[in-house]
Amino acid sequence: QAQVVESGGGLVQAGGSLRLSCEASGIIFSINVMGWYRQAPGKQRELVAHITADGSTRYADSVKGRFTIARDGAEETVYLQMNSLKPGETAGYYCSVVAGEEYVYWGQGTQVTVSS
Repeated sequence: QAQVVESGGGLVQAGGSLRLSCEASGIIFSINVMGWYRQAPGKQRELVAHITADGSTRYADSVKGRFTIARDGAEETVYLQMNSLKPGETAGYYCSVVAGEEYVYWGQGTQVTVSS
């Protein structure tokens, strides 16, 4: 059974750092893209960053230079290092895995709260 499990969220002061992890398991198709999205209350879910199987990355403009996404392909794990966090980045952070031609798997999310 396919599973996507996030970890690493928590409470941090503005300017602080957190590292999120996401581990995928039980996915029988080749994983093409692993990424992170976030959703704040009352707002739409938005892409934070993603990384493809060949290592290409994409970041939201708002996080460029502060967040870094990395993937351990052998372990089907993706990490998101978040530095210089801002209060407005308080949100649920969700891991997304795209496998095969069209299969998309989501984790349950991990809460990140940035206090001012």
